[in-house]
Amino acid sequence: MKYILSILVLFVLACAVGGPSPAAAADRQAPPPPSPPPQADNPFFKPYGTPFNVPPFHLIKNEHFLPAIEEAMKREAAEIEAIIADPEPPTFENILAALDHSGIFMDEVLSVFGALRSAHTNRELQALAQKTAPMLAAHRDNIALNEKLFLRVKAVYDGRDSLNLDREQRYLLEKTYRGFVRSGALLDEKQKTRLRELNQELSVMTLKFGDNVLAETNAFKLVIDDPADLAGLPESVRAMAAATAKRAGLDGRWVFTIQVPSLIPFLQFSEKRELREKLHRAYIMKGDNGNEHDNKDIVKRIIALRQERAELIGYDTHAHFVLENNMAKTPDTVNAFLARLWTPTLAKLKAEAAELQALIDREGGGFKLAHWDWWYYTEKLRQEKYALDDSALRPYFMLDNVRHGVFTLCNKLYGLKFFELKDMPVYHPEVQVFEVQEADGSHVGVLYMDFHPRDSKRGGAWSGAFRGSYYEEGKRVPPVATIVCNFTRPTADAPSLLSADEVSTFFHEFGHALDTLFSQSRYRSRFRGRDSVELPSQLMEHWVFEPALLAEYAKHYKTGEVIPAELVEKIEKSRLFNQGFITGEYLAAAILDMAWHTLLETEGLDVNAFEKRVLDGIGLIPEVVSRYRSTYFNHIFSGGYAAGYYAYIWSEVLDSDAYEAFKEKGDIFDRETALSFRKNVLEPFGTEDIEVLYRRFRGADPKIEPLLRNRGLEVEN
Repeated sequence: MKYILSILVLFVLACAVGGPSPAAAADRQAPPPPSPPPQADNPFFKPYGTPFNVPPFHLIKNEHFLPAIEEAMKREAAEIEAIIADPEPPTFENILAALDHSGIFMDEVLSVFGALRSAHTNRELQALAQKTAPMLAAHRDNIALNEKLFLRVKAVYDGRDSLNLDREQRYLLEKTYRGFVRSGALLDEKQKTRLRELNQELSVMTLKFGDNVLAETNAFKLVIDDPADLAGLPESVRAMAAATAKRAGLDGRWVFTIQVPSLIPFLQFSEKRELREKLHRAYIMKGDNGNEHDNKDIVKRIIALRQERAELIGYDTHAHFVLENNMAKTPDTVNAFLARLWTPTLAKLKAEAAELQALIDREGGGFKLAHWDWWYYTEKLRQEKYALDDSALRPYFMLDNVRHGVFTLCNKLYGLKFFELKDMPVYHPEVQVFEVQEADGSHVGVLYMDFHPRDSKRGGAWSGAFRGSYYEEGKRVPPVATIVCNFTRPTADAPSLLSADEVSTFFHEFGHALDTLFSQSRYRSRFRGRDSVELPSQLMEHWVFEPALLAEYAKHYKTGEVIPAELVEKIEKSRLFNQGFITGEYLAAAILDMAWHTLLETEGLDVNAFEKRVLDGIGLIPEVVSRYRSTYFNHIFSGGYAAGYYAYIWSEVLDSDAYEAFKEKGDIFDRETALSFRKNVLEPFGTEDIEVLYRRFRGADPKIEPLLRNRGLEVEN
């Protein structure tokens, strides 16, 4: 049932964890035995027989998914019917705990299917997802809109004050009840029928949006034949492009794609302005090319469906519906928060643009700064101001060394140990698997890591789980966490050498993995607002460039030399460099997200005109493009961040304040502070309101000042 509850409450993470108490397992009526599976050789229908019970990827084939998904729906439906048919009066144990514990098989199947859909997809899986999405939407609605089930949940909820529930149980009860209401349990039959139609169509539209973005990303290649067109590019960037060309069957040429590890170095260093323009335009035009993968009509349809659904359930807009479960609570609160940050950011952005234009003029460029110029002249200015460039840093950030740095930090803070597991089942040969242990050697969980871009993987970086932790008969079932990224590939002459941004991304995603690995929830369902879920990940980023940690992992890939002190000093001095752009392009996307999800009417709407109106309205300068344009904004149209993209900087208030706790101790690796964060925030995350958990850790509410200092923003109160 954890899978279903994640839909009911909207923003439970895909890697949600927990499980019923031993008493719940003992008192719950056993569901009827499942029907015999239709495929005897289907690996989902038999014990995995793998180390740590990880998915048997070596046995799983595309044709196994549909029968497994169909069987999972049957099993979960039988579990729900058993809860409804229980002759005993409704109690927390036989309703809430039993409901929370249903759908385990569904989770096992969908966690694998979803992971492959994102990280190693193909046309067959994409077609299967389109087929099963409406089936699963109907299945979810069959549970969420089951009147008999809701009445039994409501009976427990109505009598909650007379029950001897602890904090975690009460939270689960309240969130589950509210989830049913938010999923339409109080609607009449006609309204429920319409809600089912909306959910089914949305399930297909959001999948199609993401498939289109992937197709557009894979479709474009900048093929270079003339070495003169490589002017300005470091040898490492040329080697990477040559390796890309070789994989594409274009030996002797150089290929650049609009995958970020290929795109950004080209924009930073290429002296060929017309080629920078061509590549960047291809990136920002994804889903907006008037072809079979155009997303403009899909954007309008998704917004219209979400708005109709919100109004049907009783909310003014989709943003009102979403934010009710977040820390922010209302669109007005979010918009005021973003506006407070936007004013000083825009001033900083304009000042940076003027400085770049001055550099162009000094060089006799004779043109006005454009969005495809920003990275190139920023890199030049960085070298001019700080004698620091990306190519000077990369040799010290070999992927294996950065991984060692992450492991070292986790050991210093929490005592964790990591052991690579060879010969494990994996879905792609590049995937690495590690066992995570406590300092005393006890098992914490398993971690899968998949680092490099490929045509079968969507862009970006994310963390999830093949299995969240939960309790079975009083024993914790350990998690299997995942990290998936799109980092710079190794070449024939060098290992994978990461950019500074990629290093930060690694630490970021590892924070999400720690959230999964550390959970001690007794129940499988965890409820977190989207605007607090980035706290564990963003906190990890604060250590990335600390000199004490750099000394542990930033070592030259050829010589083993630790990164020189003068280079570390340059990193620190340049910490606020280009911060107007970094913050500005992000805030523009967050504001665009909120504008889409407070829009009441899409009839006759021009998507590009609406986007332009929103961004012009906040004064975004033409030299900068929103981090995501609408037609490839996967976070909000194909992911879980609709009306929630602001969450990253909202969470930054929390993580910046949390890091102050370490600095106040005078030791950024202070074990006592780290264990307090683990015990009070990470282990119970999602079992109480984050405000309560954070105050338990910090002793006070978070302050915004550390965030403002870290961003270099001067904000008037």
